[in-house]
Amino acid sequence: MAKRSLPMTPAALALLIAAAPAFAIEYRSVGAATVLYDAPSVKGKPLFVVRRHTPVEAVVNLEGWSKVRDADGGLAWIERKHLSEQRTVQVVADRAQVRGTADDGAPLVFEAEKGVALELLESGLGGWVRVRHRDGQSGFVRGNQVWGL
Repeated sequence: MAKRSLPMTPAALALLIAAAPAFAIEYRSVGAATVLYDAPSVKGKPLFVVRRHTPVEAVVNLEGWSKVRDADGGLAWIERKHLSEQRTVQVVADRAQVRGTADDGAPLVFEAEKGVALELLESGLGGWVRVRHRDGQSGFVRGNQVWGL
């Protein structure tokens, strides 16, 4: 049996385009160490404590709560008041090389181990992002060495 496709009306197309921003990935950082839950309530089961500056992806927002995904793909609920607008990324490579400029041949400023959170200063630099370590050192790291972009 042959499949028939229905023509898309201009109104349907406009609705689809208008809905596109709803699918944008929303990254936040945890503002202070706090508990993550299995449900959007402090009466839910506490799963674990998440560290300050940990980047998370907000998947669902619901009445003061956000369901978030971490770098490992785990999902949990956090009170939205504990999320910060400050953006961080988390090192996913064994050791991320942070360089003086966005170039593989640039001098090495420092290395960051897997799991370290770095403040995101600038992205969209041809596969590189500008970051700052909490000790103040800054530089450029390959986007594939961090999570949270």
